[in-house]
Amino acid sequence: MKAKITEFIHNLLMYDYLLFGGIFILFILLLTIAIIFRRKLRLAIFLVFLAFGVVSIGPVVGYIMLHKYLFKNNILLREVKALEFTEALLIKGDINNTSKRPFKECTLHAGVYKVTHNKYIDPLYPYIPFKKGSITLNKPIAPGKSAPFKLFIEPFRYTNDYNLTIKAECR
Repeated sequence: MKAKITEFIHNLLMYDYLLFGGIFILFILLLTIAIIFRRKLRLAIFLVFLAFGVVSIGPVVGYIMLHKYLFKNNILLREVKALEFTEALLIKGDINNTSKRPFKECTLHAGVYKVTHNKYIDPLYPYIPFKKGSITLNKPIAPGKSAPFKLFIEPFRYTNDYNLTIKAECR
C-alpha cells in the first residue's frame, strides 16, 4: 500500500496540485462564510456540510475528470479471438492519443464478462468480470498518433457468449 501511495504522489502533475489547492481554498472559503453567517443557523450548517462534502468528494471526482480530459484516448480493437491450442484469449488493437499531450506510458485493463441474455442480470455483469488482464505500454505516443498492442488473458476456457471491456489509463 505504501508503494502505491508513493507512486501516486510521484506521478501527480502540476494540474493536480492546482486542483487540490483550489479545493482546499474553496473549503476554507465556505467555512469562513459559515462563520460569518453563524447567526443564521440553517445556512451556516448547510455551508459547513457543503464544505466537508467539497473537501471529501471534490479531489476524487476532480482528479478523475481532469485526467479523463487531459489524457483522452481511443481504443480500436482489430481482433479478439479465443485461441484453440492454448487456453488464452488474444486481444489485438490500437490505442490512439486524441489529447494534446504526449503519453509516456499507457496501462490497458481488459475484463471479460458473461452474457446471459437476461435483461435484469446482464447490466450487472460489466461490473464483475470473471477474467481480467492488463498490459503496460512504455513507449511514448505523440498526439494524434497510435500504437499497437497485443494482450493475452489466460487461462481462458469459457465457451459461451461473453463481452469484453477495455479501458486505458495514460500518463
